[in-house]
Amino acid sequence: MEKRDYYEVLEVEKTASVEEIKKAYRKKAIQYHPDKNPGDKVAEEKFKEAAEAYDVLSNPDKRARYDQFGHAGMGGAAGNGGPFGGFSGGMSMDDIFSMFGDI
Repeated sequence: MEKRDYYEVLEVEKTASVEEIKKAYRKKAIQYHPDKNPGDKVAEEKFKEAAEAYDVLSNPDKRARYDQFGHAGMGGAAGNGGPFGGFSGGMSMDDIFSMFGDI
């Protein structure tokens, strides 16, 4: 399966600030969160895709590599299969849920 552009996933411009990326991610994560969409596999995949995009675009080093090389620049981190099917190892589910502590 071809990976979508991370900027498209979060619906932000390539020039987006870290704050704009975070805001866009939070919107997507809330929209597709498994608790809001129980049993919806499509929503679950979109949630994971948004988390992966955020993991890369919120990290200056990963973002620079992604901007230069695309998904190929991510090495084995993106799209490595396993229980999260391409979910990047740099962010745990606890990290994701902790972002919503103030909601």
